[in-house]
Amino acid sequence: MPLYNKYPRLPAEYYLGRRIYFVTICSAERRPIFTDLSIGRGTLDKLIEVAAQHAFSLHSYCLMPDHLHFVAGGTTDASDLVKFVHVFKQLTGYKYRQAYKRQLWQTRFYDHIVRSADDLNAMLCYVWMNPVRKGLCAEPSLYPLSGSQTIDWMKKSRLRSSWLPPWKKPQPG
Repeated sequence: MPLYNKYPRLPAEYYLGRRIYFVTICSAERRPIFTDLSIGRGTLDKLIEVAAQHAFSLHSYCLMPDHLHFVAGGTTDASDLVKFVHVFKQLTGYKYRQAYKRQLWQTRFYDHIVRSADDLNAMLCYVWMNPVRKGLCAEPSLYPLSGSQTIDWMKKSRLRSSWLPPWKKPQPG
């Protein structure tokens, strides 16, 4: 079965090339696995490694106790988000299962294609502010499992954002 039949909700071509994506991946059963900083740091190390292997830059990322948010941009015409996420989940999931005999990730992931620069800036701040909104720290810079490969995020993260992922927006009428 091709990867594309397993995950995305849009046609395959939407996941290829120099697009920017907001991605959320949840831990299996929303278990707070990443409160263990050694697991969290190892997971982020693998995210950064796999992103580079699949020609993606990580504009922002934040690994919360039970989920991961990141905003990634394809750096080549061959960048493939589905393959990137699949390999990342496969490698980290295998290592976790070997150590703890449990599943690490939920089967699917959520993605949103960034459509404008305004959306991008708000989205980046949303990612970094997540631990502050959840009461895990007072400032984004104090959270040990957040960062960026492309932006001086310590300065940018102080900006407040009203952006919400589409699944959290109030539905009309």
